[in-house]
Amino acid sequence: MFERFTKDARAVVTGAVEAAEGVGADAIDDTHVLLALLDREASRASFALAALGAGERRAEIAAALAEARRRGGLSQADADALAGLGIDVEEVVSRVEHAHGEGALAGGGAGAGAGARRGKPGLLSLAAWTGHRSFTRESKDTLERALRIATARRDRQIGDEHILLALTTRPGVVAEVLADHGVTHEGVERVLYG
Repeated sequence: MFERFTKDARAVVTGAVEAAEGVGADAIDDTHVLLALLDREASRASFALAALGAGERRAEIAAALAEARRRGGLSQADADALAGLGIDVEEVVSRVEHAHGEGALAGGGAGAGAGARRGKPGLLSLAAWTGHRSFTRESKDTLERALRIATARRDRQIGDEHILLALTTRPGVVAEVLADHGVTHEGVERVLYG
């Protein structure tokens, strides 16, 4: 599939790997893909992000993604739903961090060593030893969605705009953060295709 990616789409994948390496994450997920998209310039996706007002708000978006990672990957909608059941997610996170250290629920980055300390062999150990990181199931699904979007539009190649569209269709933290910053599937389609 990678041979069907445009130069810009390949740069997004490479940027996602670099973003994951930069925070010491053991795998590349959709947050890394989004951060790589936000770092692009002069591409179709960067045009769409700029037109929707998200291009210059990278720091805000990165902070929202980091906060969701701190909550163990729970979206704000998830936290709100749990609050409706009487569960204060911020209180739970605070207690876990008090007992196990800041970022204990983050699942990578500063807390990445926690899995190794608990004696869990595998991906983290291999990634640390080889320097290679794999893509999570969600990020693989995003890239497959990008292929399906490109195919449905009868585009011969998968561009970074298809990756952005795919991110807006996957329920979860990334789509929620994008929507909170004015980037929805409908908005991206309108900017790119009229």
